[in-house]
Amino acid sequence: MELRHLRYFVVVAEEGHITRAAERLGIQQPPLSQQIRALEAELEVQLLRRKPRGVELTQAGERLLAEARDILRQVDGAITAVRQTGRGEAGHIGLGFTSSASFHPFVPQAIRRYREAHPLVALSLEESGTGELVDALLAGRIDAAFVRSPIGPAEGIAIHSVLDESMVAALPAQHAEARTLSRPLALANLAAEAFILYRRPLGPGLYDAIIAACDRAGFSPRIGQEAPRMLATLSLVAAGLGVTLVPRSMGRLQVDGVVYRPLDPGAGLVAPLNLAYRRGEGSAAARRFIALVRRAPIAATHCSAEDRADSSR
Repeated sequence: MELRHLRYFVVVAEEGHITRAAERLGIQQPPLSQQIRALEAELEVQLLRRKPRGVELTQAGERLLAEARDILRQVDGAITAVRQTGRGEAGHIGLGFTSSASFHPFVPQAIRRYREAHPLVALSLEESGTGELVDALLAGRIDAAFVRSPIGPAEGIAIHSVLDESMVAALPAQHAEARTLSRPLALANLAAEAFILYRRPLGPGLYDAIIAACDRAGFSPRIGQEAPRMLATLSLVAAGLGVTLVPRSMGRLQVDGVVYRPLDPGAGLVAPLNLAYRRGEGSAAARRFIALVRRAPIAATHCSAEDRADSSR
C-alpha cells in the first residue's frame, strides 16, 4: 500500500463521486478507479458501493477513512517537522556559559532573541567552567558556549570574540577604598591585600590576566583564597577574607557587604566574552544561533560606553 492510494481514497470518499475526485486530483477517471480497485484487492474488502450517481462508503470504508486521515495527518506533520529541523526552525540546541558570562546582558539578550525568532527550537542550558564546557562541545553534549577564558588549541573548536569588558574591584564594605565609589581605583592601592581568585584550572585566562596586571602595577598579589566559581569569590569578599577583581557586569549583583570600585584604565585589565562552537557545525538550529551572535551589534548589549570603548580596542 502506498500513501498515494490512501490520498486517492480519502478524496473519493469526500467527493462521493469518482469523476469529481479525479478532477480534484488532476488525474483521469479510469486510472483512479483502477487504483481504488487495487486498494480493495490488497485489503481484501469492499470499500465503496457503486451507485448510479456516485459511490458511498461501506462500513470497512468508513473505518479506513478515519485511519487514513490520521495516517496522512501524521505523515504531513512529520514532513513539516523534518523540513523545519533541516532549516533550523525546529529541533534542539544546548548552550553553555560560565557563571560570570551569564551576568553580561549580551548573553540573556542573545538567548531571548533566538527564542523569539525560533520558538519551536528546544533549549537546554548548562553552567560550568571553561574547560568543562569545551569538553561538552567536543563530546556533542552542547552546541555553543559563552566563555571568558581564552581557549588553547582545540581541534574542531572555533572561537568568536564578542566583546571585551572592563573589570572592577570587589571590596569588603568596611574597606578603606570602598568609601569613594566613583573615583577609579589604582590597582597598586591593593598591593597589601589578600586576593581571592577563581581557580586557575577553571579560568586560566582571567587568573593569568589578573596576575599580569598586578605585576605591571608593581607588585605580586598575595593569593589568600581560591574559589571554585566566580560567584563564590564575592561571598568570600563579603566575609572580609580579601578582595577580588570581576567583570564589570557582575557589579549588577548586589551582595551584602561587597562594594564595587572601577579600576584605573591604566590597569589594562579586561574580561573577554567569547562564543565557542564546533567548526563545521551540522545542526541547522545551532548554526542559526551562532549566526545571530556573530551579527549582533555590540550596542545592543546595553553595556556601558566604557565597555564599548574597551571592545573596540
